[in-house]
Amino acid sequence: MSEQDNLQKADGKEEFIVSKEPVEKENKAIEVKPEKTDSMENSEKAISEIDDPKTDLKTETKTEETDNQENDDEAISEIEESNAEDAEDEGSKDRHVIVKKDYEKMSMEDLADELENLVSKEKAQAIKAHVEEIRSEFKSKFSTLLDEKKEEFLNDGGNEIDFYYSSPLQKRVKDTIKEYRSKITSHYKSIENNLKDNLAERLEIIEEIKGLINVEENINTTYKHFKDLQERWRHAGPIPRDKYNNAWNSYHHHVEIFYDFLHLNRDLRDLDFKHNLEQKLKIIDRAEELAQDDDLNRSFRELQVLHKMWKEELGPVDKVYREEIWKRFKAATKTIHDKRQSYFNDLDKVYEKNLETKQEIIEKIKKLNDGGAKSHSDWQKKIKSLEALRNDFFSAGKVPIKVNEATWSSFKTAVRNFNRKKNAFYKDLKKDQYENLQKKLDLIKIAEDNKDSEDFEVTTALMKKIQSDWKKIGHVPRKNSDKIWNQFKTACNHYFDKLHESKNEANKEEIEAYNDKVKLLEEIKAIELSGEKDADLETVKSYIEKWKALGNVPNDKRYIEGKLNKTLDSYFKSLKLNKTEAELIKFDNKLEVLNNAEDSRHLDNERTFINKKIKEVKSEINQLENNLQFFTNVDESNPLVKEVIDNIQRHKDTLDLWKTKLNKIKELY
Repeated sequence: MSEQDNLQKADGKEEFIVSKEPVEKENKAIEVKPEKTDSMENSEKAISEIDDPKTDLKTETKTEETDNQENDDEAISEIEESNAEDAEDEGSKDRHVIVKKDYEKMSMEDLADELENLVSKEKAQAIKAHVEEIRSEFKSKFSTLLDEKKEEFLNDGGNEIDFYYSSPLQKRVKDTIKEYRSKITSHYKSIENNLKDNLAERLEIIEEIKGLINVEENINTTYKHFKDLQERWRHAGPIPRDKYNNAWNSYHHHVEIFYDFLHLNRDLRDLDFKHNLEQKLKIIDRAEELAQDDDLNRSFRELQVLHKMWKEELGPVDKVYREEIWKRFKAATKTIHDKRQSYFNDLDKVYEKNLETKQEIIEKIKKLNDGGAKSHSDWQKKIKSLEALRNDFFSAGKVPIKVNEATWSSFKTAVRNFNRKKNAFYKDLKKDQYENLQKKLDLIKIAEDNKDSEDFEVTTALMKKIQSDWKKIGHVPRKNSDKIWNQFKTACNHYFDKLHESKNEANKEEIEAYNDKVKLLEEIKAIELSGEKDADLETVKSYIEKWKALGNVPNDKRYIEGKLNKTLDSYFKSLKLNKTEAELIKFDNKLEVLNNAEDSRHLDNERTFINKKIKEVKSEINQLENNLQFFTNVDESNPLVKEVIDNIQRHKDTLDLWKTKLNKIKELY
């Protein structure tokens, strides 16, 4: 088939859907067709000469087409089909200016806000795709949330039949969707009424064109009347699709008859040819500009408009120009089509890459499930890892639509399996914690029942035992932890305060221990080092063990411990023992004394003191590191910079020492 100006080859598919303006097609059978006369046959021949430079359109013969020709047709067809899809919606252009956001990455609240914003501010017919994507994405996210809430409900002992969960966000989305559907229904009812009115208008125009050849008036006046009717037809708007073919064929038939009538006046015909040629050349120039435009969406949208103008607003041109201008227009169309197709091919590659990324993330989530975890800290690490993977999944971008649902389903299944294992662990853990809570409540009752006892020999052993038992019992629910600890500590402290008041005999033992430590301290001061580091260190440690064995001293005599540490420092210095090792040796001695004390408050106080020192040292390190940031573009060999760096390292060493001491105390609980 030849490439023709504004006819079948140029116009696209035969069954072109009703558009805003008429599309010129070859003459087909209409509802009522008069019997052919010689005059009509001549008319058809005249029309054929105008419209077809090579072949008679009435033949059914199709010439062989090359691959390039088929590609050209594909480009043209895509333009025409795009026009057809929007034919009954005059507001369709508005769809293209509403940018779609990355709904997959948005939270449910953001999705609800975006939906309300679109429905309230945009035309309903322009946001159909947006509404569907938002609704689908919200539904998926809400489904995941619902599964999690159900898991929590069942883990807390609930019965599945009693589970119910609703969300204000869900209601907002449902109400907004309802509002959108109401608007779109109203819109299409309005379109239906407009289509009927436009049909009546077009039928009236056809009747007026039919009457032109019977009017006895100047040919110029008749021609002007005809052009006015054509202009009215172009602006008459779309009509019902099922009425389109008959209306268009009837219009085209009577236009051909008029051109046959007009053929008698070649001046007017040539004038029409000239006008059409000028306008089509302008269309070609603009199409060639668009072919160089990098904004593919914009160029494709405008190309659709140009094709409408070419087909619906302009008539034929002189045969000598017909094939040349059509080839130029078709070449520009194909360039835009090929660029757009290449863009979508590249986009498909991006989607495939995103799919690979998401599948890798899903596999990583599945691996998190392998083996589960055996402690709260292990699960917390896995939960953080899962959250990071979830964020990575939502940030990975879109995947091919054909696998979107399957990918999302696989992701949800992997996350759900993880949550089930996690919830099962915490369900068992919670059960253990409540059992531990009951055990500690039993110990509190024993402590409170015995806190006023004066049978110190029996009760002290009992109180020490329940303190030891308390340390061996595991965690309790966090909401109860502080309360029961304070209750238990208060009862124990009350007893030991009474005990201390009545321990005269014990005080004598402590004074005796003090006196023994004074003598032992003199022996320690008199140690003569051999010069062998390991041997001398063992000697010093043996004296420390003797010191520990002597027991506790009265509170007002505890300064003796400081004297010992001062003496030990001199030996450690001589032995060139590093500061950390020396401090830990002294701390082990101190810890032994505190742990053997009958009053557990000494150990608690030491722990509180160390925690305070850790916070202070961390604060100092942060301050020094902030100060270091002021030395920009300064070499590290600079004395001031070096001093700050060395100071930071000293504080970090000190922090490590305090943390080691704290861990040693924790081992005793």
